[in-house]
Amino acid sequence: MFIMRASPLLLAASLAIAAGTAGNTVADDRRGMKQMAPTATQLPVEGTAPALDGATGWLNAQPLTMADLRGKVVVVDFWTYTCINWLRSLPYVRAWADHYRDQGLVVIGVHSPEFSFEKNVDNVRRAATDLKVDYPIAIDSDHAIWRAFRNQYWPALYFIDAQGRIRHHQFGEGEYERSERVIQQLLAEAGSTGVPSGVAFVDGRGIEAAADWDSLRSPENYVGYARGENFSSINGATLGQPRDYTAPERLRLNHWALAGNWTMTEEFAVLNQADGRISYRFHARDLHLVLAPPSRGQPVRFRVRIDGAPPGNDHGVDIDAEGWGSVAEPRLYQLIRQRGGIRDRTFEIEFMAPGVRAYAFTFG
Repeated sequence: MFIMRASPLLLAASLAIAAGTAGNTVADDRRGMKQMAPTATQLPVEGTAPALDGATGWLNAQPLTMADLRGKVVVVDFWTYTCINWLRSLPYVRAWADHYRDQGLVVIGVHSPEFSFEKNVDNVRRAATDLKVDYPIAIDSDHAIWRAFRNQYWPALYFIDAQGRIRHHQFGEGEYERSERVIQQLLAEAGSTGVPSGVAFVDGRGIEAAADWDSLRSPENYVGYARGENFSSINGATLGQPRDYTAPERLRLNHWALAGNWTMTEEFAVLNQADGRISYRFHARDLHLVLAPPSRGQPVRFRVRIDGAPPGNDHGVDIDAEGWGSVAEPRLYQLIRQRGGIRDRTFEIEFMAPGVRAYAFTFG
């Protein structure tokens, strides 16, 4: 599993590896549950849950406080909407919110942004609607709640009992059954009756599907100057200045390059002239790229090639078989999902107009 971790300045990332599964839709077996015998364990008290008053706004609910939530079991889910690790965990959190709402569970999504455009509440609102996040969302654009929890990860789950105490946490993807058992145990401790004994079954679909961990050999990488690694354009990178970049004839695995006239900033690279390209040598089933248009209502067309040819059946959900797609809003775009054997491949994306911004590559 790849865990997205932020430094105190939210400008550093590290990797952890484990196993996990993810998905998108809840299967219907009359209760949407997979029946398994529950096992209660001794849960430690990790401290009192911090306040939520650092939120700069709320979606799907009026402002909530921990005092309002006393007597409820609460799951606090730290997320940022372009994070592929969070996207792959979302189906489970969505399922828990649905299955245990009537037993007294409250799920709160704390949106703590990574990229500057994720601080825009309208962008978060659109993402929440598109992703069917209908539980309460605390807008944490200043990272006040993040700091109060001393959090460092997307996604991060904190499990809070009816007395307002943190009893369990989960950083990154995976351990979904364990997390659901904790919810069941905390609900039982709170006196809830009729708590299901099974666990939610989810089926991976689209961008929320589990990664192909067995074949994943490419870690997350950034296009911005501050955190980008293995940049291989000829003559290197220049910070903050427009310049013409040239890609090498060949790229090593997990190396990438710009071609055309770009300006590289600390957070992203912005294309200054049409027909600019980004290439990447990768080894994974899925390839995603966080992109933003020049402005809303000004989409930029692009075309993807893999090993110099249209992707065909290996296209992701955001392009067609010929590789065509459009950057219409700032978000994560799934560009490649390979259907056959996984091997080292060379990805290339060409933009037909200037102004597009590229932020980060992720894989699955």
